[in-house]
Amino acid sequence: MSKRTKFPSSFAALVQTYFTEYLTQQRALSPQTIAVYRDGFVLFLDFAEARLGKSPETMALADITPELIMAFLDHLERQRHNSVRSRNARLAALRSFLKFAGHRDVASLQVIERALGVPVKRFERPMFGYLSREEVLAVIGTPSESWLSQRDHVLFLLMYNTGARVSEIIGVKVGDVVLDDSAACVHLHGKGRKQRSVPLWHSTVKAVRAWLRFNRQFVATSTLLPSRDGNTMTRSNVNKRLMLAVRMASEQHPRLLQQHVSPHTIRHTTAMHLLQAGVDISVIALWLGHESPSTTHHYVEADLTMKERALARLHEPDVKLQRYRAPDSLIDFLKTL
Repeated sequence: MSKRTKFPSSFAALVQTYFTEYLTQQRALSPQTIAVYRDGFVLFLDFAEARLGKSPETMALADITPELIMAFLDHLERQRHNSVRSRNARLAALRSFLKFAGHRDVASLQVIERALGVPVKRFERPMFGYLSREEVLAVIGTPSESWLSQRDHVLFLLMYNTGARVSEIIGVKVGDVVLDDSAACVHLHGKGRKQRSVPLWHSTVKAVRAWLRFNRQFVATSTLLPSRDGNTMTRSNVNKRLMLAVRMASEQHPRLLQQHVSPHTIRHTTAMHLLQAGVDISVIALWLGHESPSTTHHYVEADLTMKERALARLHEPDVKLQRYRAPDSLIDFLKTL
């Protein structure tokens, strides 16, 4: 048994218990979420070691001061060029640990309360972009006889049909797709191990069937849309293939070159087109796998066309504006100030 395991410091023991028991057993978080928390802690401990001159094993809860946390967050934004959202996510991981530590080390409650006082940083939520129906259909395109072209066609068609995240779409197995005409759907495995089923268009079913005929070696556990070497596609793979498709589609729709089209743009496009088609926002939230319907409300805020239609239903007031003239008493009052 190593010295670190046999004689852990109080802080080191808390960190180990937090990850091995609290996150995995008590909260049952997904491996992906735990990995995000872990990466945040590694960054924080590396920063604390450089700033305090202490190794993580010799640190104590009292070392986690508001000043240290603020310096770390500033380091993330200035040196690592993290966005405000990423900065707040790192802070959320630290806050989660501190709340856990508060229940295990009551003597450090005052220190923990001070550290928990570090606020999240507000930020302007950027207006997201989305494509018109003609643009997204041009990106999906018509496949040639090549393996890559057919795979990319199914990939982009499924992304538009389902509004799936990249991680969800590249994780789809052959057995996750139901191609019955009466109940065609795909089972998606989302964030936090949540699962949802999304119905498929007839055109999507037709394309998937053609893809499976093209790959008769696939079994139920095979990745539906693998890379050329048979492995699961990466986020980078999908981005590169999408950039190529956008470049080709821009010959018909030059406006595409003026936009930053990412896989998440396709997800936004699905949501906006559902909204414009009159689908209830709660249904869209279920479709996209949003944990909170408030997330879906951002699409309502972004759709200027819907706002213009709503405004057109109102009658403009036919009022002649007159110049406001303040009473003399008010003018006299203002002059005395």
